[in-house]
Amino acid sequence: MKTFIKVTEIWIPDKHRTGLEFGSGLYGELIDFKADSEQQKFSYNEGLPGKAWAAGHPIVLTKFEHSYFKRTAAAKDAGLTCAIAIPIFSGDFLMAVVVFLCGDDEEHAGAIEVWCNNPVSENRLNVMDGYYGTLQHFEAISRQISLSKCQGLAGLAWESGMPVLIDDISKGEAMVRAHDAQQAGISMGISIPVSGNTKQPYFMTFLSAKATPIAKRIQIWIPDKQRNQLICQQGYSKNSNDLAKIFETVSVNKGVGALGRVWLTGMPVITGDHDPVYNPELESLSSMLAIPVIENGRLKAIVSFLF
Repeated sequence: MKTFIKVTEIWIPDKHRTGLEFGSGLYGELIDFKADSEQQKFSYNEGLPGKAWAAGHPIVLTKFEHSYFKRTAAAKDAGLTCAIAIPIFSGDFLMAVVVFLCGDDEEHAGAIEVWCNNPVSENRLNVMDGYYGTLQHFEAISRQISLSKCQGLAGLAWESGMPVLIDDISKGEAMVRAHDAQQAGISMGISIPVSGNTKQPYFMTFLSAKATPIAKRIQIWIPDKQRNQLICQQGYSKNSNDLAKIFETVSVNKGVGALGRVWLTGMPVITGDHDPVYNPELESLSSMLAIPVIENGRLKAIVSFLF
């Protein structure tokens, strides 16, 4: 299955916590780009991961040429044209930077957006930046609208302070762009609160088309009331099957498997067939990215993307 995101990376603080080094990544068949990336290091405010660290909020880079992106030639050879960096903070301190890389072509449709407060009104959200691939009309509409709490995916995430997943946007009563999304072929979406080291709230919104979904499966995991286990609050699967139903009923202990490690450490995790550690929650699945949602130093949720 083709997915909208072509490369996923995690950049982590080095042993002195003054720079970033390669943590892990999913590159598919882009072996040369993988080899180039594994050798990279970034100082604070250097390259895309370093810039996201310094800015304290997500960054979308839609053009590599004549920018601070350090792997322009390798990305061009790999057919990559856009990158999104999401810094994961616990208070003032950076835990990691998650980077997504996408490529423009007619076969891939979807969008990744960063929403934040309107400079004029703190009670409204606007698209700060985004990547829309070939969806030019949908992009134009998206950049013109603003959202209040409870409006749209980002507004719902703002109101609840939690990730929000809607598996059929056309039926979402709060979806301001429902008709335009349907016309663009967008079927589902998820919005994730991102707590940077600024006071301003940010929300990452991933909008997925049926032909090229963001991921094969997306799930939101939350601690139970006793904070003893993680439970799956909600999930979306490209292909509903018996495995999916079983998967949704699994609970995860802190420190056990990939999701348990995210809860234990506050660090995002990429894992899959290349990981020698057996992960019971990944059985029969190829690879996964798990991103923690942290507020005031406490884990509120984990969003998992299964590719």
